[in-house]
Amino acid sequence: MHWMAWRLPLGDEQLASMPASAIEACGWWALLFTPNAAVLDEALLLDVQSTERLWGGRAALRRLLLEHAPSPPMPDESADARRRWAEGPTALQALALLRLKQSGEPRPSQIPQGLPMHTLTALKPHLSTLNNLGCRTVGDVRALPRMGVARRLGAECLSALDQLWGERACPLSWLELPEHFDLELELPYIAASSADLLHAAEHLLTALQGWLRARHLGVLRLRMRWRHDLRRLDGVDLAPWGEMELRTALPLQDLVHLQRLLAEHMAHERLAAPVNRLMLTTLEIEPLRQTTENLLPKAGNESSGEPWHQFVERVSARLGEECLRVPQRQADHRPEHMQTWQSASHAMRQGMRRKTEMEADPRAALWPAWLLPEPQQLATRQHRPCLHGQTLSLKAGPERLESGWWEAEDALPKEGSVGPQATPGSSRRDYFVAHSAASGWVWIFRETSTLDWYLHGFYG
Repeated sequence: MHWMAWRLPLGDEQLASMPASAIEACGWWALLFTPNAAVLDEALLLDVQSTERLWGGRAALRRLLLEHAPSPPMPDESADARRRWAEGPTALQALALLRLKQSGEPRPSQIPQGLPMHTLTALKPHLSTLNNLGCRTVGDVRALPRMGVARRLGAECLSALDQLWGERACPLSWLELPEHFDLELELPYIAASSADLLHAAEHLLTALQGWLRARHLGVLRLRMRWRHDLRRLDGVDLAPWGEMELRTALPLQDLVHLQRLLAEHMAHERLAAPVNRLMLTTLEIEPLRQTTENLLPKAGNESSGEPWHQFVERVSARLGEECLRVPQRQADHRPEHMQTWQSASHAMRQGMRRKTEMEADPRAALWPAWLLPEPQQLATRQHRPCLHGQTLSLKAGPERLESGWWEAEDALPKEGSVGPQATPGSSRRDYFVAHSAASGWVWIFRETSTLDWYLHGFYG
């Protein structure tokens, strides 16, 4: 057997006050590498004997664990990540060696005989008694008569010593992932601002990332709720809970982007009262597609940059969804209805689920690149259209476009559309390519019902 112990990124006060489910959530990330993981005291214990071969050996697995382990909340603690790890042939030996590293004591030459007594949890309540007996290491305690140790210290100490030496199995409660992520956390302090709330949410986001990685899922929509510490403020009744929803265009596991996206949303959120509890729930998840790595190395001047969908989500959260717009093609013959402008975030959410390919219209070769926001009526001279005081010469046409008969004149804009909208309703027009020395090449049409002429577009 081979065990690895990892120090949980929680302080002693948090370990004493947090519920067991929240503490176990700190270890969900390790289930990606081994199904045998358990939380014991302040550490996460991993049995890697049966899985290390699948990851390319013990050294390769050790590197992966160092890479994927969540960082502690304080930056100075993460300077040497290896101090948070220890290994041993039994679970209690790995835990004892981890405690030895954390305290800064040198590693004894003989393991486990030379381990200090304080590294074994069962012996901690009896340290003064054992010191009076002249014991300094767990080897000294094991050398005492077993009947006397059982009578004076209890059978639990003998069992712990046998488990330390590997003579008896250590009973552990293995971690199990819940079917749905719904984690609640009581804050160790009262959060009075959005910045405080964001800092407290890091623990929940870390647990979410571990859950997603272990299940090979990505989150599309999640909800964060916070409970107000006050029920009434300045004579006004407050709702017990506040909440917000986060959406992403693609299934996501990246903790950095989730934190950045949450920070942008929280920057616009004003807490109604101080907060004492947080809850994070996934509302929509999808299996995460594994990306194919490039066989060739990246060039020296090639930078990865920020993915487009992450940039859109971050900027839209900061400035509003209408700040970034993209054109969307529409299956419509009317020129002003052939595309609509939508918010980029809405277009991504819709486009990722259904992508429709529309063939190019062969008549588009004679269509201009620039259309007026609204057709401009032209003056006429002897029933011929005029622009800038000159009569236009018709060079190509007519091309009849008749469509929109199914739309009501008061039809609502399409979902997600932003900016000026084209006028709905039926239209029947004859389009021409026209030219004059003053206006150049233009696109005009004549309404068949009124015979009025209109300017609709310009050629480059």
